[in-house]
Amino acid sequence: MRYLAVAALSITLSACSLVPKPAINITPAKVDKPSHALTQLHQQGRPRQAIPVSVYAFRDQTGQYKPQANVSSFSTAVTQGATSVLTQILLDSGWFAPLEREGLQNLLTERKIHGANKKANELPPLKEARLLLEGGIIGYETNLTTGGIGAEYFGIGASELYREDQVTVYLRAVDVFTGQVLLSVSTTKKVFSQELRAGLFRYVSLNRLVEMEGGYSTNEPVQYCVRQAMETAVVELVAQGLQRGFWRLDDQASLANSG
Repeated sequence: MRYLAVAALSITLSACSLVPKPAINITPAKVDKPSHALTQLHQQGRPRQAIPVSVYAFRDQTGQYKPQANVSSFSTAVTQGATSVLTQILLDSGWFAPLEREGLQNLLTERKIHGANKKANELPPLKEARLLLEGGIIGYETNLTTGGIGAEYFGIGASELYREDQVTVYLRAVDVFTGQVLLSVSTTKKVFSQELRAGLFRYVSLNRLVEMEGGYSTNEPVQYCVRQAMETAVVELVAQGLQRGFWRLDDQASLANSG
């Protein structure tokens, strides 16, 4: 019986060794590289001049909290800093020149401080935007798709589970002069989670129990999924604006890319 337990233990260890393990390394912080969507947008061409836009708020409108079993959690399911993320995406796109509006009160206070200084020169007026970008994260569905596979024999087993969530983003462009909604885009992104495990549970004698379990899980970061959905929305907004003639490509840049 003891030899059988040793054999079962070795089989379990070999099964766990077949499961690929993620590398655990302490790495320094790094700057996020431009995504594939923004890189393709740059290759298609850029406008003659970046379009001034204002973004006052791009908030989480889902009201969703992180699902946790048997625990009351007040941590939100998606990021609360979507306005900062959208501002960065607009800058990286090369098509838009976002103006500071989220911290407008801080900006006005600082300008008053400069104005109170008698030696300071008169500040120029703030730049105005022709377009107002609005919208938000309007949906986050959990357990959209779940599934898995597993097998167990003689106290030795292995299983694989997966789950898919989904985040939905809406983005619209409003004409400041008329208040007309010129463009509106909606995008979705799946959030994938996976868990792999292998285990052993067996009595080797009347009062002796062998139990062993190993595995790991991978969870796609929700923040990056939200960012990808927002990047796709900005790229689609540019494409629809080109189709409807709201803005045009720089002719010189287009000729250089074609040559």
